[in-house]
Amino acid sequence: MKKYLGWLNGSNLQEERFRENLSFEQIDLVYTREHLEDLGFDEEKDLGFPGEYPFTRGIHKTMYRTKTWTMRQFAGFGSPSDTNKRFKYLLSLGQTGLSVAFDMPSLMGFDADSPLSVGEVGVEGVNVSCLADMIELFDGINLEKVTVSMTVNATAPIIFAFFVATCIKNNYALDKVSGTIQNDMLKEFIAQKEWIVPPRPSVKLACDIIEFCSKNMPKFNPISISGYHIREAGATAQQELNFTLADGLAYVDECLSRGMHIDEFAPRLSFFFDVHNDFFEEIAKFRAARKIWARLMKEHYGAKNPRSWLLRTHAQTAGVSLTAQQPYNNIVRVALQALAAVLGGVQSLHTNSMDETLSLPTEHAVKIALRTQQIIAEETGVTNTVDPLGGSYYVEYLTKRFEKAFFEFLEEVKKMGSILHAVEVGYPQRLISESSFRFQKKVDEGKEKIVGVNVHLEEEETKIETHQANKDVERKQRAKLEELRKKRDHNEVLQKLDTLKQTLKSNGNSIPVLIDCALSNCTLGEIVNVITEVYGNYREKSVF
Repeated sequence: MKKYLGWLNGSNLQEERFRENLSFEQIDLVYTREHLEDLGFDEEKDLGFPGEYPFTRGIHKTMYRTKTWTMRQFAGFGSPSDTNKRFKYLLSLGQTGLSVAFDMPSLMGFDADSPLSVGEVGVEGVNVSCLADMIELFDGINLEKVTVSMTVNATAPIIFAFFVATCIKNNYALDKVSGTIQNDMLKEFIAQKEWIVPPRPSVKLACDIIEFCSKNMPKFNPISISGYHIREAGATAQQELNFTLADGLAYVDECLSRGMHIDEFAPRLSFFFDVHNDFFEEIAKFRAARKIWARLMKEHYGAKNPRSWLLRTHAQTAGVSLTAQQPYNNIVRVALQALAAVLGGVQSLHTNSMDETLSLPTEHAVKIALRTQQIIAEETGVTNTVDPLGGSYYVEYLTKRFEKAFFEFLEEVKKMGSILHAVEVGYPQRLISESSFRFQKKVDEGKEKIVGVNVHLEEEETKIETHQANKDVERKQRAKLEELRKKRDHNEVLQKLDTLKQTLKSNGNSIPVLIDCALSNCTLGEIVNVITEVYGNYREKSVF
């Protein structure tokens, strides 16, 4: 044990501390109180009670005894009407929140009739190019009663404006509408690589949504600071925690620089983490994240509102862990990952479908994924008590280790100036690339075992039914846009777009103007053209 602690506290390679997950050789046979004492664990300060600072054991006193987590299955394909039908199907099965997957043109800012959208419209998510599409997407769904999460980043301000305009058109009170928009551009530059404009204006636009919601939509989460895509890109659990919380601090600092008070916006910041295969490590990651965030908000930023101290998080089982080989095995992987998320105390959860390495999920596969959550909630008994693994020497050791390594990482970031500067020079990107390479090398060498891939192989490939994309969606979406352009007031569109340009140039909040653009039937692509005219297009520097 002492040998391992020396590695944690005194490596000559500074980055080594936050690069590696614990390997088998680094895990002791059994854990005792001595392990915790050596890490400086204090039961009163580090553990506490659920619903009390520092919230290691959960953000609510009763957690799932009184209300289970939100079961929010990610869905989106084809036209808005196609996805609307899937939403209603999921709600009929007992799903308690909606989560929208957009197609690549919508994520990257291209209208359905753009030459750059050919072959991609509605293929890997729902296509939304204008306000009419958003209205169709939520037709017959009461947005005052059903929470909606939207996974979109580069075009988040525009998609959010379409969503708000939809609420206005349907006479919903904005202060009653709840949900989340991902809106986390820093993780895009770090991992997912879906961007339009450079990092600094991207952060500015993200914080426009935060500022708007703090004044107009108090129940809506204006950002979901995301570690999920960082982990999916090959990061370790420690890197996922480090980069995610550091990104969160960057958004906090940007909002404070605008003159906002920490308690104005911090209560509505939300998070999004991956849930991978190492069962106890994932549980400890969630517990550590809550404790670290509470400490930062209360002690560093001086937040007075206890709700500002809370790290509220959605989670999704690890898509990258799923295999095309023996796809039924994915049901087991997802169940165990979902159980880890629940034992870790998440507020919202998506469970992946078994067929997602082969296609978008079929109705059959998505039903099994949802039933997985429902079985955990209704049949296992894990919801009967809060943080049932709290006090476990091993879990508390891992939790404390995450915390200790995070603050060491934060000191490294401070030396670089900020996480935003670190992203601009490619520091997180390089660390993730190295981690991804090391993991794949272990798989290739058989040191990292994946059932069906490098162990327990089968001679015959398992065949399952897969979702088939509707090839006619692109034609229909293009035709709808053509009709829209004919009927709308062309001069009004030009005027609204010019107002947007002037607002961006003057560094004003873009959201009210974007809502006006949406209501005037400006399209996604037209709005993006204005934004890039002001801020320019971003091209990533190569990192080796």
